[in-house]
This record gives sequence, C-alpha cells and structure tokens, in this order.
Amino acid sequence: MPQPPKRPRPSATKSPTAKGLLHPRNRHQGRYDFPKLIQGSPELAQFVITNPYGKESIDFADPEAVKVFNRALLRQFYGIYHWDIPAGYLCPPIPGRADYLHGLADLLAADNGGEIPRGKGIQALDVGIGANCIYPLIGHSEYGWHFTGADIDGTALASARAIVESNQLTTSIELRRQIEPKHIFKGLLLPGERFDLTLCNPPFHSSLEEAARGSQRKWKNLGKLDPKRKLPVLNFGGQGAELWCVGGEAGFLQRMVDESAQFKEQVLWFSSLVSKGGNLPGLEARLKRAGAAEMHVVEMAQGQKQSRFVAWTFLDSGQREAWRNARWK
Repeated sequence: MPQPPKRPRPSATKSPTAKGLLHPRNRHQGRYDFPKLIQGSPELAQFVITNPYGKESIDFADPEAVKVFNRALLRQFYGIYHWDIPAGYLCPPIPGRADYLHGLADLLAADNGGEIPRGKGIQALDVGIGANCIYPLIGHSEYGWHFTGADIDGTALASARAIVESNQLTTSIELRRQIEPKHIFKGLLLPGERFDLTLCNPPFHSSLEEAARGSQRKWKNLGKLDPKRKLPVLNFGGQGAELWCVGGEAGFLQRMVDESAQFKEQVLWFSSLVSKGGNLPGLEARLKRAGAAEMHVVEMAQGQKQSRFVAWTFLDSGQREAWRNARWK
C-alpha cells in the first residue's frame, strides 16, 4: 500500500546560543570598525554620530545614512563596489539577510555530509529580489551560487539590473519579471527548470495603513533612544509590494505553500522568512495538507530582533540524494 505523506515537523534546528547572536559564519559580529569603513567609503564619514551610549554609530532613522552605511558594508565585506537604490525602496539590514543565507547553506550541508555545496552549480531563486538585490549579492560572494532574482516591480528590477551590471555579475545573477502579480511560482518557473533553493522576504503587512502604523511605531522606538532626534513622520523605506499584500504575511505564505506543491519536483528546498512567530502553526498545518515531506524552522537573532525562516521540501531523503547525485557531483 502507498505510504501516506510524512507529516512536516520542525526539526531540531540549532538556534543562537545566546540572545542576539548572529550565525557563526556571519561577517558582522561585534561592533563595526567605523574608521576602516570610512577608509573604504569616505562618504560615510558625514553620517557617523555618537549614540547616547557614547559609541560610534549612524542614525538609523535617516534613510540616506542607512543607504550609505549599507554601501560601505557591501564594499568592505563582500567586494561590491557599486550599489544604490531608488528613493523610497526597501533598504535591508545586511547582517540579518546574511544570516538567512548562512542558514540555507547549513540546510544544504545537512543533506551533503556536512559539506556546504558551493559554486555556480547551485541554483537559487530569490522571490521578490527588490531594488536592492541583497540576497544574490551576499549569496554569490559567500558561496559562489548562481541566483535568479524575480520581482513584479519594473523599477525594482531596473535597479537590481544596474547593480548586477555595474559589478560585472551578469553571468552569476539573472533577473526575471513575474508578470502574474497574483502568483508566486506560477508563470515564473520554466518547464524543466530546477532550483536547489528558493528564498523570500514576504510582505509583512495586510494594507498600506497597517504598514504606516508599523513604521510610526518603529520611529517612535528609535526616538526613545535619543529624544532630540528629528524623526520622519512617514518613511518606512519600501514600496507597496515590498511592504503589504492582501492577507499580509500569513496570506502570502499560504499562497506560497499551495503554489510550491505544484512545483514540488522542480525545487529541492523552498524557504521564506517568517517575521511573525504566530504564523508558524498555520504554516505547518498548510504544509501538512500540501504533502510536504519535511519542514525546518530556523531561528535567527540580531540584537533585540528575533526572526526565523521556514524551509520545506516535498522530496524524501532518497529523492534528495538522487537530486544531489545528479546535480552536485
């Protein structure tokens, strides 16, 4: 008799050993060496401040300061010398984005005798690459993986393309437009195409109004650290598709799970960030109904911020071994 689908379950994934710790391979441990950053990116000097604790920092409520800081980090740690994004687009926290990629590398290594597979033979799909192109830039620099970045926003793709071309990465990062905004994988994955990984930073909010309220809370919290700081009334660094969608994060993840089942033989590991821990039970139940073979929840931390990503596969251990033998050897 055929065996029923194996129930997806959170695996015994190693979490940070102490609150706020980054992944051991993350390059952003400890405090930043601002003099060294400024040496490589002189424009950063004008944005460096002394925070209320007497330490060098930047004003994270200033979008221009955050952008220049990111540019300096990408240059120093990843060899990315040309990086910019249009005004109003999401400017991501680089350490947290790097943690997601290191966690995915660990996931592949667990299926590969503990060795991280590297090089352009590993194909990763970034769902919602955004204007910043951050995951492909870090993932290629760290592991040499080949990325396909997709988005529904033409301006975001144009920005990502400018970054890719100016850093001579066109053979390592491919860009693709999702022309069906209501879908995630449908209309994006080509027949016969294979990806070892998919990754995604899904829209967090369910409406523009909710996104605005979240932004105001964020700035209010930043303001508590320095009451003299002048904060923007509404500047949440992100366009509509980056910040909200119908159903919010939970709705997006449900659609992602349902569509992933339609492409279960074309992807080894699907994954997504999950900002709201309360969305995990519903996601696990959805994966069970979809017939996923395995599910992992990987906790992450950056300072006071707690996050996680969820990865799932529809392939059992034997099928995953056959995949590796066919593609990674």
